[in-house]
Amino acid sequence: MRVVIQRVGEASVSVGGELKGRIGAGLLVLAGFEEADRVSDLDWMAQKIVRLRVFPDERGVMNRSVVDAGGEILAVSQFTLYASTRKGNRPSWGRAAPGPLSQPLFDAFVLRLGELLGRPVPTGVFGADMQLSLVNDGPVTLTIDSRCPE
Repeated sequence: MRVVIQRVGEASVSVGGELKGRIGAGLLVLAGFEEADRVSDLDWMAQKIVRLRVFPDERGVMNRSVVDAGGEILAVSQFTLYASTRKGNRPSWGRAAPGPLSQPLFDAFVLRLGELLGRPVPTGVFGADMQLSLVNDGPVTLTIDSRCPE
């Protein structure tokens, strides 16, 4: 499992001009899956995300989690996180898990995030052509891969 996390002042996702999810201050999480991903990857990643200390404390030091800061999470599926650009100029998506495998993983991941956050996590529409709007705060942008925990 691979994610890109952005600390945001606000973020939203729309499909065909219709708003599907919106948050205020918090984290925008773009999540991609490969065939080797398991429930243990989802749980590890969800716990890592809600515990990341990327929000400033009273001294301005990034020392608070999204939970500590009272922030929200918006999750969006993103198979392109597994793009390979090794050959040529057209990305290959061969490592990305197909929809019938990745959609249940994404749904379980969102459910786990919501449990840990203590509130529902809005999402886009799995597999749709989505439009994201966000105000990146900081900017703070992180990538995490469950196969290469750093």
